[in-house]
Amino acid sequence: MTNTLTLRRPDDWHLHLRDGAVLTAVLPETARDFARAIIMPNLVPPVITGDQAAAYRDRILAALPQGMSFEPLMTLYLTEDTDPDDVAAAAASGLVTAVKLYPAGATTNSNSGVRDFDNVRAVLERMAEIGLPLCVHGEVTDPEIDIFDREAVFIDRVLDPIRRATPGLRVVMEHVTTSDAVDYVKAGNDDLAATITTHHLVINRNHILVGGIKPHYYCLPVAKRETHRLALRDAATSGHPRFFLGTDSAPHVDPLKENSCGCAGCFTATNTMSVLAEVFEQDGALDKLEGFTSLNGPAFYRLPVNEASITLTKGEPVTYPEKIACDDGPITVFDPGYPLHWAVQRD
Repeated sequence: MTNTLTLRRPDDWHLHLRDGAVLTAVLPETARDFARAIIMPNLVPPVITGDQAAAYRDRILAALPQGMSFEPLMTLYLTEDTDPDDVAAAAASGLVTAVKLYPAGATTNSNSGVRDFDNVRAVLERMAEIGLPLCVHGEVTDPEIDIFDREAVFIDRVLDPIRRATPGLRVVMEHVTTSDAVDYVKAGNDDLAATITTHHLVINRNHILVGGIKPHYYCLPVAKRETHRLALRDAATSGHPRFFLGTDSAPHVDPLKENSCGCAGCFTATNTMSVLAEVFEQDGALDKLEGFTSLNGPAFYRLPVNEASITLTKGEPVTYPEKIACDDGPITVFDPGYPLHWAVQRD
């Protein structure tokens, strides 16, 4: 029986750090375990230009506690007014690692996102030329489309036509939640990959709704049926090289989660590695955990793997804080609903 597991230090290929007091509170929760993370640009106002990305990166690094090592990989928020030359210059300088596509109104702070995809064609073509990945929040926002169907419809109506019209565009389908998305990635070529979150491996829609509404399980894209959760687990634990970890750890202070119109997002940074080790062990796939967390993402993004390593050990149930203190209010840590026995060993 395996009781110790050493992995290359992992990366998080989809992370929300917010700004201000929340950034200061949550950044150490990621930096303890993760070497790098793709940073989401949906601030208010959004991070649209290279100059804004540079300023946000500086704020992140200024908030990093002394002695911690962490590299924020910056992204630009795609709008219908995005300048292809600014994107290309930011990429050439090494400032940005990807561009983020939000359909307008799809999730938190996405109102500046894209409504007419023809208006971003020039940016996408330039990105295909230079090999800059497009990170996609894959949901349509048409009010007549059921929220549980929006990912599958997006693939057919939006994503597949974009990829066909833009050969060579490198796409990451972020936080996939359906077997439809899993099948689409598997059928794709090396220019298509997907991230899977920690929480979507654990919860289905019953966890949100049965026995009372659980606001800290509410996220977008929303968790789907159990059959979809199992498809995600199969993809994550299979060793397939084009699936990798993007936690979509999304902090909101409790007053914004626990109200009549609560914000979407699960905050998983604190205990992600313990949760994942539990999941992969349950599925008899601990030997695949390093690929999912530490190897597949760098390969797709054409970055070196991390030289440092982390070690997890199995023992008594892991203790982790229920909430993270923040000057703006407490932030609740994701609860998988069962004990975790794998702990990250820290100096």
